[in-house]
Formats: sequence, structure tokens, C-alpha cells
Amino acid sequence: MNTKLPLVLSTLLLWILIFAEGTIIKAQSAVYEKQIDADKIANTSFERTKTVKAGLLHVGYAEVGPKTGKAVILLHGWPYDIHSFESSSALLAAKGYHVLIPYLRGYGTTTFISPKTMRNAQQSAVALDIIKFMDALNIDKAIIGGFDWGARTADIIAALWPERCTALVAVSGYLIGSPKINKTPLSPNAELLWWYQYYFATERGYKGYQANTAAFNKLIWKTASPKWNFDDKTYERAVRAFDNVDHIAIVIHNYRWRLGLAEGEKQYDELETKLAESPTISVPTVTLEGDANGAAFPPPSSYRSKYTGKYKHHTLTGGIGHNLPQEAPEAFADAIVEADVMARVY
Repeated sequence: MNTKLPLVLSTLLLWILIFAEGTIIKAQSAVYEKQIDADKIANTSFERTKTVKAGLLHVGYAEVGPKTGKAVILLHGWPYDIHSFESSSALLAAKGYHVLIPYLRGYGTTTFISPKTMRNAQQSAVALDIIKFMDALNIDKAIIGGFDWGARTADIIAALWPERCTALVAVSGYLIGSPKINKTPLSPNAELLWWYQYYFATERGYKGYQANTAAFNKLIWKTASPKWNFDDKTYERAVRAFDNVDHIAIVIHNYRWRLGLAEGEKQYDELETKLAESPTISVPTVTLEGDANGAAFPPPSSYRSKYTGKYKHHTLTGGIGHNLPQEAPEAFADAIVEADVMARVY
């Protein structure tokens, strides 16, 4: 009997295991390094935004991921900015998506081309900004995602320009409205959540927001996401976007227009007429909600019928508030990928 054979086999098996373990570690390291690189690129892109002339605006935007990848456009709300998508965009870039995150009118490095243009923030004007942004960058179609103002804008694009929207991810679902719809009073508890809207309807509110923008918006962050323990550095990165020369005018007009207290512009009347009919959305859609959203939001059951194509809804647990993309970036990025997969088999 050859007594050396078991020893040889044991040694061989040991070397196989060592080699296999080394291969796995190298693979894991490669994935980790790829994510680190994506994060570094995202950080640089968000601090050094690009600008493109689009419609009435010079639109400031961050761009991450390969330009050959599938286009994804992510839209922020009030009082937030593009940094809400800093982590989720890095995750998507690492998966090969071409991610663009524009500042909405009145925020960050986005500015009006002409001082004569009305500082109008009615919903169709904001949505048309994004269509013009896509045109300027020669983007035919994109997966569009957003929250707050951004979700409403994404909903509008999906409803009125479905040929430009590959798939949709909307936090808090269907947010298209109209001044006429908003004339209907809500329950006292629901009205309480809109206190700032009524404050902005007054001259005192205009002056108060102008004098205390940073403190006001930090209060909204806290009340809208009561379980999100963001630090000062996180808020300070966003607060710079509110220094935009048109920010106050845009925010005040938006909320006054919703209540029918401020006029829009006739050039948007046709679009607003369509939106007042609460159009359905046929593109593949994923809606998201957080279990600790302290802002006003509709229950998912109330808007399910508005999405007539492939559809999924996820309510995130763990204390996720209104700024869902920043509070749960992995889940938001996963929703973009999920919507993309739904579109591929649409």
C-alpha cells in the first residue's frame, strides 16, 4: 500500500482550496474597487457639475457612469438637491448605467438664460425643462426616477411624453395635480401636513422663507424624515443649492400656483389641461414609499389604477422617510434596475 498517496492528495486539495479562495478574494476585491472608483467619480461629478443650454435654462447637472450605458435621469424635489442621488447614482454607474442628475429650475447651478423669463414653477414648465434637457444632450429615451417635485415631474413626462420614458420610478407614486383639484379641502390632519404651503401663500411666508431659507429647509428635512439622523455635513452639501438667485421666487410660485393663488403662463395651458384630467401612465413603473414618511403622501392604493402598464410597488421599512433615495440608496437603485428589467420584457 502506498502510504504517501493520502498525503499527496491532501496537499493537492489544500492547494486547490487556497487557489479557489484567492480567486474569490480577488473577484470580491475587483468588485469592491470598482465600487470605490464609481464612488470617487460620483463625488467629483457632484462637486463639479456640468452645464448645458436647454430651453429657457442653463441646466446644471451631475453625470456619472459610462456614456454608452442606458440613460437614467434622476430628479430631486424641495427642499433637496442632486446630492439626494449621490450614492444611488454611484451604484447604478457601477452597473453600467449612464446617470444624469439635473438641478431643477431655482436650484444649484441651473439658471435662467434671460432675466425677462417669468420665474414660473408650475408643474408642466418644470417637466418641459427636463424634455429640453434631454433634447440638448441628444437623449431620446431614459429611465426617469424621482421624489417629491421630481416624482411629479417624472410622472408628467411618463404621462405626456411616454415615448421619452423607458421606465418610471416614482417615490410616493402619482403626484400629478391641478389648482382645481387642490381647491378641495382635506381632513384637518391632512391639512396640517401642508402648513408650509399656506405659510408661503402669505407675504409673511415669502419674507420668512427668504430670511430663514437654510433653517426652514432643515426643519422640513427633520419633519419629513423624522427617523433619519443626517449630520450637518450632509445638510450643508445640499443647502448650497438654495443660494440660487431664483430659488425663493421658484418655491413660492410653485406652492401659490398649486392653490390657484398665482398665475401660470399661457404657453403651458394646453399641457395643464391634459394634466388636469389626471392622465394614466402606461410605461413600466415602480413606485416606492417609506414607512416613516413625515410629509403628506397618498396611500398606494389610491393611485394604483393610474398605472396601466407593468407595475410594482414597494414600501420600505426601517424608518425610511421622505428623502427616500438618500435614506435608502440601495433600494432606490434596485428599483431603477427593476423598472429597467420590466421595460425589457414589456
